[in-house]
Order: sequence, then C-alpha cells, then structure tokens
Amino acid sequence: MRDYMKDTDRYGKVWIWSAVIVILCVPAAACIYYNAWPEATAVLKGLLGVAPIFWTVGVIEVITYTPMLGVGGTYLAFVTGNLTSLKAPSALTAMENAGVKPGSEEGEVISTIAIATSSIVTTLVLAAGVGVLTLITPILNSEVMKPAFDNILPALFGGLAVVYVSKNWKLAMAPLIFMVVLFLLVPSLAGSVGVLVPVGVIIALAAARVMYKKGMV
Repeated sequence: MRDYMKDTDRYGKVWIWSAVIVILCVPAAACIYYNAWPEATAVLKGLLGVAPIFWTVGVIEVITYTPMLGVGGTYLAFVTGNLTSLKAPSALTAMENAGVKPGSEEGEVISTIAIATSSIVTTLVLAAGVGVLTLITPILNSEVMKPAFDNILPALFGGLAVVYVSKNWKLAMAPLIFMVVLFLLVPSLAGSVGVLVPVGVIIALAAARVMYKKGMV
C-alpha cells in the first residue's frame, strides 16, 4: 500500500500540472494566433476580483475532500472536475454500498474506482449530448425541466444526508441546525457553500467533543 500511495502521489502531481498547462495553453494559443495580448494591468484587475475567492475555495476543498476521497480519488477528481456535484457523491455512495470507511485502504481503492467510473460515464454522456445538442436544446431549456435542473444538487446531497445523518444523527444536529438558521437569516450565503463546509466540520467536531465528554455519544 505504501508503494501504491507513492506512485499515486507522483502520477497525480504529473496529471495535475499537465492539466494546468493544457488549461493555460488555450488562452495563450488564442493570443498567439490573433496576436492580441491583454495588458498586465487588466489581467491583474480581473484576478483581484476572482482569484482570492477561487484560491480560498481551492485550498478549503483540498483539506475537506481529501480525507473523504483518498489520495487517488482526490487527484482524479480535481483533474476531471465537477467534484462537488458528481465525484464526491459517487465516491461516498460507492463506499457506503461496499461497506468500507473513508480513509481506509479499502475506501481508497473504492473511491478511486468510483471517481474513475464517474469520469468515464460523464465523458460519454457529454460526448453523446454534444452529438445531439441541437435536438435536445429545446427540451433542456423548457420551463418544464427548469425545476429539475435547479434541484440536482439538493437531490444528490439530500440522498447522501439521509444515509449519514440517520447513522450519526446526534453529531449531525449541531451543524445542520447552525447552517439552516444561517441560510435563513442570510440567504445570500447560499453561493458560498464551499467556504462554509469547513465551518460545518469544525462545529461538528466541537459538538462531538462536548457530547463525548458528557457521555452522550
């Protein structure tokens, strides 16, 4: 397992940086082809508005998701993207069905397989969707389908929540109540869920310690 983790870490770094280079090559190629380069001040102004948010969320997501997804799953999920809505639910569901715990050696393997499978299926679905995009666009943009697309994430995490909350409902109550009250009082924070995930983790840990001291768990 030690050799597996070392190889996974090495190859993961290679693919992460390869993805970074490929992403940066797209705007660079456009600039070279059209001989149109943005001014440094304009780039800096744009970065000041979005980079701190993305950097913060990126660091938080690595710290939050790595214990759940494992080393291989984390690298694969961050390279292929769509982590919150697809990769994390796929990995957690697969580990739940296999009866293994996140962070274990079995969980590491199951999580990686689940995320890899999700990536392949997603790619195939997107390829098929692009092929018939003109045919399905009216359906996807219809008012009938809009409520379904608006509730994809709640449906995904609602199903996961039922499983995990039912197993540890005492530990889940503190962060659940806090987040419900917070979003009711400040609805605008709904767009900052990624930043608030660690807050919920800290609240859960603090509540778990207090209840353990009192013999409640």
